[in-house]
Amino acid sequence: MAVYRRIREVREDHDLTQREIADELGMSQPQYNRYERGYRDIPTDMLIFLADRYNTSVDYLLGRTDDPFFCKKTGRR
Repeated sequence: MAVYRRIREVREDHDLTQREIADELGMSQPQYNRYERGYRDIPTDMLIFLADRYNTSVDYLLGRTDDPFFCKKTGRR
């Protein structure tokens, strides 16, 4: 399983708690914590929600790029 380091970093950069994001996603805080720590893979729909919520790309959240606005597929920002 992957550790989703960026998901935690971006959440903290927005001064949000795990409980606040878990509530937005309709789940418990312990369940969200498992995603952030890499104990469970994050479903695609949640990744898209988080990317939209934080105004960044899924590629950035997954560590595929260091540019928060870069899309690997199109090569554009």
